[in-house]
Amino acid sequence: AAAGLCPYRALLARRGGALRALCGSVRGLAAGPETHFGFQTVTEAERREKIYRVFESVAKKYDVMNDSMTLGIHRVWKDILVHKMNPSPGTLLLDVAGGTGDIAFRFINYVRSVRERQLQRKLRHHQNLSWQEIAESYQEDKSKSLGDSQVVVCDINKEMLKVGKQKAQHLGYSEGLSWVLGNAEELPFDDDKFDVYTIAFGIRNVTRIDLALQEAYRVLKPGGRFLCLEFSQVSNSLLSRLYDLYSFQVIPVLGEVIAGDWKSYQYLVESIRRFPPQEEFKAMIEDAGFFKVDYQNLNSGIVAIHSGFKL
Repeated sequence: AAAGLCPYRALLARRGGALRALCGSVRGLAAGPETHFGFQTVTEAERREKIYRVFESVAKKYDVMNDSMTLGIHRVWKDILVHKMNPSPGTLLLDVAGGTGDIAFRFINYVRSVRERQLQRKLRHHQNLSWQEIAESYQEDKSKSLGDSQVVVCDINKEMLKVGKQKAQHLGYSEGLSWVLGNAEELPFDDDKFDVYTIAFGIRNVTRIDLALQEAYRVLKPGGRFLCLEFSQVSNSLLSRLYDLYSFQVIPVLGEVIAGDWKSYQYLVESIRRFPPQEEFKAMIEDAGFFKVDYQNLNSGIVAIHSGFKL
């Protein structure tokens, strides 16, 4: 009789195993789709929470660490991004994941310099004005140094925004600048609102890059431009090996010494390696609806600037 029960026991065991597997799948679905946090496999919800904590931790030392990690070259990369944008007075810019204000301040400086040149050209063409009229005209135009340009800085992290606001106050930036708490995957703005969308060293920290690109497309006006500055894939094999050595052996140590945070900077290095290479990211931007998508490699592809237009 015992022998006769064996097939039934085997059947029950198999069904029990299938039931456990099904329960495991249900638990996995409840936790959310899996993704990556650096080299770890986590759920999307866990990733968002971990990334929030990373930037909450590094916010106060973020600028110092950027200078240390890149030997100050990140400043040149950001200058190139704004020159590529070439904003004119009246441009409405949305800078996403720009909490510390680096792109926003450069945008304001650039537009002010354009306005200054326009004003000088205008006055040169009015040689017959009296000095009082020149002075009055200069002061009137000078008071509108941005020519109705505005930049909205949007960041998901309160601590990063706090640091950015403190910098703006210290450096004297107030005109044409606003700060908004918001998620790149679900922006709190109307459709067709901005002339330019920028995101510098932020998109690799977005959990759903496809959603962030769709949101970028949505909030841009027809004719608006998408610009992304991000670490990318190094094309030179020798430089790539040296870069890997520096990234994994030096940057986490700098994070520990300067910011007292090894793990956050270990993640930042790993996140760079997990980010799609240039051609793959270009295809993602095109899939979101953008046209005339291209990219410019800087320093042999250590970083790249991707550009696209909403037509």
